Amino acid sequence: TPHARRSYGLEDYEWGDLIDKNDKVRMLIDPTSSYAQAAAFAMGRAMDDVIIDAALGTANTGVSGGTPVTFPSSQTILKDAIDNASDANHGLSPQKLRSAMTLFLENSVPEDEEKFLVVSPKAVQSLLTHKEVVSSDFNTVRALVNGEVDTYMGFRFIISNRLAIDSSSIRDCFAYTRSGLELGVGQDVMARIEERPDKSFSTYVYYCMTIGATRLEEEKVVKIEVDESAIAAGAAATV
Repeated sequence: TPHARRSYGLEDYEWGDLIDKNDKVRMLIDPTSSYAQAAAFAMGRAMDDVIIDAALGTANTGVSGGTPVTFPSSQTILKDAIDNASDANHGLSPQKLRSAMTLFLENSVPEDEEKFLVVSPKAVQSLLTHKEVVSSDFNTVRALVNGEVDTYMGFRFIISNRLAIDSSSIRDCFAYTRSGLELGVGQDVMARIEERPDKSFSTYVYYCMTIGATRLEEEKVVKIEVDESAIAAGAAATV
């Protein structure tokens, strides 16, 4: 059986904040406090960015893991790939979701493997302009109609504001399977709380982690371009 490595580097991510008053230090043990939440959100955003960059970026492969592999155009659904009346604004549409699922099936991705779709809020809004999605005649998943994130057409939706967008308002959304991406954790999130003599003995809250990620198989990631320039906030289909 031929084997090829995928290599990726681990990078350090840090977050820190000074707290002046002693009574605020007591809040640090409360996981719902603003300090704990700010630190957790910062680490989460950094982790999201690493995964997104790995999904659509260049992966290193080969026997020694030193051969760069760019994201293939064959795994990309262009913004105007399906140009008809129901997708006139080049947004996210049921047709594009079917095309993404077809790519997975043609690449022999197991049908029972969980599939995720990372999209922007405007992409979801554009999807909800299609009668096929919001009408109960076609769709029994009411969560999307109610503005919630759920599963539709075999994809588990994940809404993110971290997806790349170019100067022409083309957003790079993507679908993937669990075995298509890998997140490596060199050091899990670590927290330190100490006084700083150089800062008038204020308490310093410090969080850090060391992580990296890579795309394992090109066939298990599909990029979907969404043109957000024509997506009007609040638009909805007529049911």
